[in-house]
Amino acid sequence: MTISWHDSYEGQLRKIVGHRKLICPSIRAIIRNETGQVLFVKDHRRWSLPAGSQELDESIEDTLRREVREETGLEVLSQTLIAVFSNPCYSGVTAYGDEYQTLSFVFRVDQWCGVLLRKTEETIDAGFFDLDNLPHDDVTLPEHHRETLACLDQYAGTVLFR
Repeated sequence: MTISWHDSYEGQLRKIVGHRKLICPSIRAIIRNETGQVLFVKDHRRWSLPAGSQELDESIEDTLRREVREETGLEVLSQTLIAVFSNPCYSGVTAYGDEYQTLSFVFRVDQWCGVLLRKTEETIDAGFFDLDNLPHDDVTLPEHHRETLACLDQYAGTVLFR
């Protein structure tokens, strides 16, 4: 069961600091199926890679497992950290009008199990897509997610820093 954004660690911080810029550790997951397609989820706004923020008393690996389960129904069995995004150029403003500076850990999910849920409490659709035929609609895939996918090709055993 997912907690509401307002009850999350970040939501609780926002009650105190308002829209002031925060650094909130988060994950992004690159999950491929047996044919090499990459999993994308769609929330109420757009398609993206499974992603989310760390909660209190949770390791970043636990965050990965929880977010993937919440957004897809899948269980992460093994993963590889391939990149860390911390450059302030990836900062921005959330849909709630809150400023943030990125600190995101990008994992390649090496093994997973379960049945993909197309709809969850956090998503309205999900599916595997070829990288040359990414999902799109009225809003394109976020640029930092496109750069995350580029890290998949660039990763050669050493964590990439962006």
